[in-house]
Amino acid sequence: MKAAEVRELSDEELAVELQNLQEGLFRLRVRKITENIHNAGEVRSLRRDIARVLTIMRERQLAREGK
Repeated sequence: MKAAEVRELSDEELAVELQNLQEGLFRLRVRKITENIHNAGEVRSLRRDIARVLTIMRERQLAREGK
């Protein structure tokens, strides 16, 4: 997911997307422990997507506060 795509989402959609990404990361970590993952870069990708969403959420919060 690109940052431009994330910026197009509303605040509610961002919250839902963040929750989905965090659940996906949890499931992937469980799969990593219980079985072999074929694509190890998937964890890294999910972590970066979560960071993008959190960054944009924080930017919007700061903009609302006027900072």
